[in-house]
Amino acid sequence: MRILFAILSLALAGCAGPPVNRTSSSPLEVVPAVNLDRYAGRWYEIARLPNRFEKDCEGVTADYARRADGLIKVVNTCRKGAPNGKIKAATGRARVVDPETNARLEVSFFGPFWGDYWIIDLAEDYSRSIVGEPSGRYLWILSRTPTLSDASLADALAVIEAKGYDASALYFTRQPPAPDDAADNPLAE
Repeated sequence: MRILFAILSLALAGCAGPPVNRTSSSPLEVVPAVNLDRYAGRWYEIARLPNRFEKDCEGVTADYARRADGLIKVVNTCRKGAPNGKIKAATGRARVVDPETNARLEVSFFGPFWGDYWIIDLAEDYSRSIVGEPSGRYLWILSRTPTLSDASLADALAVIEAKGYDASALYFTRQPPAPDDAADNPLAE
């Protein structure tokens, strides 16, 4: 009986992660080049594949700043439960793992644990980005503004589908109606 319980526990533990939402067997392609200085700054989360670390998060932003040691400071904020809910913030760091393109990075919010952050689409003017990772469990559409035009969103969804993701699984993040970037900027010293 104990062996059966142990097997069932392991099986259930394997199911605890988010579902894989990428069906393509081809390798996940990244953009050919990213200028990290242009990429720095505030990004608003437009949509994401649901994940446990953003449970009940609305008004999500990500702020990136280059550090003197070559790493990137990352500050993710979310408003719990509603676009104007209480702000929760997580500070971490990112490192480039593909200096040829600067499009493959790893992010850490806790000690020695790193997760993939791959820039798989980037608007020429750096107004919109799509970030994913090879397992297909995580995906984000990011924008420099709290909303995207219908055309830009349609383009992003087409890119996602072309890369093998299920766009119907996306959760569209609600942003506050009038964000106060100056008051909410976690990178301001």
